[in-house]
Amino acid sequence: MSIERPPLEVWSTSFSVPRWTARQGVIVEELGFDGITVSDSQNLSSDPYVTMMAVAAATSTLKVAPSVTNPVTRDPAVTACAVASVQAESKGRAVLGIGRGDSALAHLGLAPASVRHFEDYLRRVQGYLSGAEVPFERASHLHAGVREVETLGLVNAPTASVMSWIRTDLAKVPVYATASGPKVIDAAARTADGINFAVGVDPTRVKWAIDRARSARLAAGLDPATLSMGMYVSVVPEIDQSKARKLISGDVASFARFSVMHGEAVGNVSEESKRVLQDIHSTYDMNDHFRDTSPQARVLTDDFIDSYAITGDPRRCLDQIAELLTLGIDRILVSTSARGSDRALTDDYRTVFAAEILPGLRDLRRP
Repeated sequence: MSIERPPLEVWSTSFSVPRWTARQGVIVEELGFDGITVSDSQNLSSDPYVTMMAVAAATSTLKVAPSVTNPVTRDPAVTACAVASVQAESKGRAVLGIGRGDSALAHLGLAPASVRHFEDYLRRVQGYLSGAEVPFERASHLHAGVREVETLGLVNAPTASVMSWIRTDLAKVPVYATASGPKVIDAAARTADGINFAVGVDPTRVKWAIDRARSARLAAGLDPATLSMGMYVSVVPEIDQSKARKLISGDVASFARFSVMHGEAVGNVSEESKRVLQDIHSTYDMNDHFRDTSPQARVLTDDFIDSYAITGDPRRCLDQIAELLTLGIDRILVSTSARGSDRALTDDYRTVFAAEILPGLRDLRRP
């Protein structure tokens, strides 16, 4: 028996600047998108949960999510509390997007969290959002000189951590992990509600990632059909592909770096792609994160950009995205430019996407 796939969700990616992003949210909702993501990088943008609340207040149907938070800068209870607060005030439109951490941690002098820490953090956040008792995890606090509550001599005190205030009349906040490499895909498949792949747009590689996630889900004793599959898609509907590639190169370089974060390319990549990934790793300037003027953007080849981004006339873009959806993708998160690009031009491409590509994508999922 075939399982009916859920309606396709199409999200627009954005940055975290509360009033500005709220205005963007209104536009995105009017254009027909299902959700908007906001950045979480405390040294580069404002607090994502404040921005998510502002967006939710200005819109009525649009979903909101951080893209993406990390398992280091906030305790799991704090993250769960923040996103559950947005869930309550938006009447069920919050999503938690989370990864191992990148620019947020780099600006604190830190590397991404280990896969083990990431998976443990996911489990704890899931416990909080489900209203379960979460065992204390006090080791890091004790190491910092904070004493155990038992030292206070209280008559009674919590013996576990519970988010008791979470509204039970609303659905649990979905947790979608961003993943590129095999170990993170496996961890996310075991513990998250869904995965947003950052592996580019090469159908062979996207299929590899989906198959890997389903296998890991099944091995954990869970139904693969319950794992929601999404992907980041950089799209520039521009006939002049040379111009489009330049505009999206910063986006591509930063997303591709996730596959070579520690100096060795991971996942199902060709030898030529490995070479470019190594060049990205050796030239990466975090101060130019996601910028098309960055050193890492300049080492990209046309073929490599085409394996991570979709460019060309709207019909061509639609056909490429449609092929990816047949692999089992239920959600796409669309970026139409790199950080620092001309905002008016970015807005124009987003409008073209909404007018000439989005309706065709909707038609693909209609019975």
